[in-house]
Amino acid sequence: MKQTPRPPGLHLHGLTLRYEGRPLFEGLELTVPAGRCVALLGASGVGKTSLLRIAAGLETPDAGVVEADDGLALAPRIAWMGQQDLLYPWARALENVTLGSRLRGQRPDRARAMALLAAVGLAGRERALPKELSGGMRQRVALARTLYEDRPVVLMDEPFSALDAITRAQMQSLAAKLLAGRTMLLITHDPLEACRLGHGLHVMAGQPARLGPAISVPGIPPRAPDDAALLHTQAELLRALLAGQGA
Repeated sequence: MKQTPRPPGLHLHGLTLRYEGRPLFEGLELTVPAGRCVALLGASGVGKTSLLRIAAGLETPDAGVVEADDGLALAPRIAWMGQQDLLYPWARALENVTLGSRLRGQRPDRARAMALLAAVGLAGRERALPKELSGGMRQRVALARTLYEDRPVVLMDEPFSALDAITRAQMQSLAAKLLAGRTMLLITHDPLEACRLGHGLHVMAGQPARLGPAISVPGIPPRAPDDAALLHTQAELLRALLAGQGA
C-alpha cells in the first residue's frame, strides 16, 4: 500500500510587513506543527489575511521567511482557499473544481471531482455556471476545488463564511475528515469554528500585531459543538479576544 508522505510543518520566522509606512506586524513568529491545524483569530484589519498570503507565497514580507521543516520547496505543496471564491465565470462547477489539473496540463479526475461536489451538497449542479449559484454554493465549489488539490499543506481564509449555520457545521465536519493529517493554517472570525477544527489557536492583536500564546484544544476534530472541553476552550478564547481589544 502506498504511504501518504508526511506533511511538513511550517515555520514563519521574523515576519515584518509594513503598510503605508507603518508596521502591520513586526518580527512575528509562528509554527504550525506537521499534520496539525492552527487557527488564527482577531479583529478585522489586524493582518491575519496578509499573514496567510505571505505563508502562501502570494505576498512578500518586508522581512522574515516562511519555511517547511523538511527544507523542501513549499509552494508546490500548498492548497489555498481565500475569502473570495475566485471561480472562473465562464467555467462550469465541475470545470472550476478541476481547474488546477487543467492548468498543469494533467488529465482531470472527473469522477473524483463529481464525488467532491456531491460531498459538499452540489450533486446535480456540476454543469452550473457561477452566476447560476448562490454565494454559499460558490463557496462550496471553492471548497471542493481545495479538497480536489489533495495537498499536504492547506491554507484557508474564512472558508465557510458565506454558509448558513447548518451547512457551515456540515462543511466543517467534511473538511476536518478529508483534511485530517494535513498541515493547516485557518483564519476565522468564529470562535466555535476555531475550537471545532483547530488543534491550537492564536489570537492576533495589537499595533503592530502580535500573536498571543497558543491555546490548545483537547480532542480530535471535528469536535461536537456541545463538547465540554470545546466549550471550556471557547470561553478561554473569547476572553483572549476581548483582552486583545482592550475590553
